Amino acid sequence: MGHEPVLPEEVLAYLGAAAGNGILLDATIGLGGHASRFLERFAEGTVIGIDRDAEALAMAEERLACYGGRVQLHHAAFADLADAVARSDAVAGAGAPCVQAVLFDLGVNSPQLDRPERGFSFREDGPLDMRMDPSCGQTAAEFLRRIPQRELADLLFHQGGERASRPIAKAIVEARRRRRIETTDELAEIIRSVVPRRGRLDPATRTFQALRIAVNDELGQIERGLRAAAGVLAPGGVLVAISFHSGEDGLVKRTLRADDRLEVLTRKPVRPSAEETRRNPRARSARLRAARRAA
Repeated sequence: MGHEPVLPEEVLAYLGAAAGNGILLDATIGLGGHASRFLERFAEGTVIGIDRDAEALAMAEERLACYGGRVQLHHAAFADLADAVARSDAVAGAGAPCVQAVLFDLGVNSPQLDRPERGFSFREDGPLDMRMDPSCGQTAAEFLRRIPQRELADLLFHQGGERASRPIAKAIVEARRRRRIETTDELAEIIRSVVPRRGRLDPATRTFQALRIAVNDELGQIERGLRAAAGVLAPGGVLVAISFHSGEDGLVKRTLRADDRLEVLTRKPVRPSAEETRRNPRARSARLRAARRAA
């Protein structure tokens, strides 16, 4: 499938020590990369997989079909993961938290970026959508029609790390007064008209990241999901979260430390090796944090 999971051995080390042949809740099943490695390594392990993206679930189902009943997939957001676990045959009748490990891989998967109709990327023109779950919520185009200029500037700065947030926000608001901004090309060109390109990073990158985070309430979903995950973990169970930018990592760090049900296992985030980043450039910004459910 061309999508290589990040930090694969490090993830398996944490998950295997806790779950082994037990139950792994993969809260971002995506294309099934981490789940397939877990199932291959631990012959009697079971995976409960959830994802907000129905297309990703369909691809994961195809990839993991060879494992039969050892895999149970559910269309659900992070905040609803406890309900998904409760509906799974793997925990039927357990009565108490019985998941041995939980994994969050918070990166956007390759098909989401590669398909122009999803609107996540400016590499090809497409509708300005960006929803992880296209069946609900407002699109990025709808979001941009309503957000006030000052609020937009704050969003671009805090969620995208965009230093030119104010001129970009001003340009977007001025452009939307003339006509609706409906496509990824239109938005990217507005941004490029304000911020000249310097180096390899396209000027639109940080704005697109910030809009995606806002449209999908990603930070709110992460915080609620981590708290829910602590609730379904059995005593001694391990939670692993991989983030890809500083805002996510800071939220994961604070949420794990603030939950008195959890013992943090990673004083500093685990980073990929130089060899892995050469092999898989997507891993370059990955940060792994882990915590254990107290007895």
